[in-house]
Amino acid sequence: MSTQVVIKGPERTEVVKAWNDQIDVRVKIAGSGPALVYLHPAAGLYWDQFLDRLAETHTVYAPEMPGTTFGDPYAIHKVDTFLDLVLIYEEVLRKLGLKRPVAIGQSFGGMLMCDLAAHFQDIFSKIIPLDPAGLWRDDIPVLTNQLYLDQPQNLPSYLFLDPSIPAAQAMFTPPADPEMMVKHIAHTVWSLGCVAKFIWPFPDQGLAKRIHRINVPTLIIWGRQDKLIPVAYAEEFQKRIANSRVEIIDQSGHIPQMEQLDKTLALVKAFIAR
Repeated sequence: MSTQVVIKGPERTEVVKAWNDQIDVRVKIAGSGPALVYLHPAAGLYWDQFLDRLAETHTVYAPEMPGTTFGDPYAIHKVDTFLDLVLIYEEVLRKLGLKRPVAIGQSFGGMLMCDLAAHFQDIFSKIIPLDPAGLWRDDIPVLTNQLYLDQPQNLPSYLFLDPSIPAAQAMFTPPADPEMMVKHIAHTVWSLGCVAKFIWPFPDQGLAKRIHRINVPTLIIWGRQDKLIPVAYAEEFQKRIANSRVEIIDQSGHIPQMEQLDKTLALVKAFIAR
C-alpha cells in the first residue's frame, strides 16, 4: 500500500526527575485541554496518529519508561523490580501536577496502568486498557516469550493482523540514513529488553491479586485477532474489574488503535465523554 501516514508528533518534552533524583523521565506532550496519560508498550514510545487525534481535544502526556529514552539506556539499571517501576510512574504523574487524568495503556503499558490504578485508587478518573498484558492462564498462553525468541522480521505478524497496512509499514520503517538506521534498530531491541525485565518469561507480576482494587470506570478494548495476547483475556480483565466493560474490534490484531484507528478512537472518545 502506498498511502502516506502523516504523524504530527509531540509538541514538547518535559523531563521529570524521579526515584530520589536518580532517573530523568522524559515525557512527550501535545495538545491542550483535559489531561490524558498514555503508557506505551514494550518497544518504547511510538507516537502515532491515535495520539495525534487525542491531542486535538486533550493534553496528552506520554512518559517514556526508564531505559527506553534514546540516549539514556542505562536508566533501567536503577529499576530493580516492577513495584519500583509502579512507584516511579506514580511519582512522575504527581510531579507533573496531573489531577486524576484519564489514562490509556497499550499492552505492557496497559498492565502498568492497571497496577497503578490498583495501588493508587485515586490516581486516574478512568482507564482504557488496549490489549493489556498482566494476566496469565496456562490454557491460553500469552506469546510474549515466543515473540522475544522469534526472528526480528517476524515481529510485525505478532502485532498486526495485516502487517502490510500503511500504519504498520510506517512504524517498522527505519530511518533512511545508514547511521541512524543502526541506532534506531539498536534502540528498539534495547527497549524490548528493558521491558523484558518485567515480562520475561511470563508477563505476570501479581496483577491478578490486586486488580480487584481498581475502582474507576474502565473500558477494555481488544483486537479480536490478537495473536500475542488472545482475545479471551478481555473477559479475564472484565470479570476482575467491577466497573468495566469490553469492546472487541474485528479485523484487528494487538494494536487496534493503529489497525482500526477510527473505530478505536470513536469508542475511546465516547467513553471519555460519559
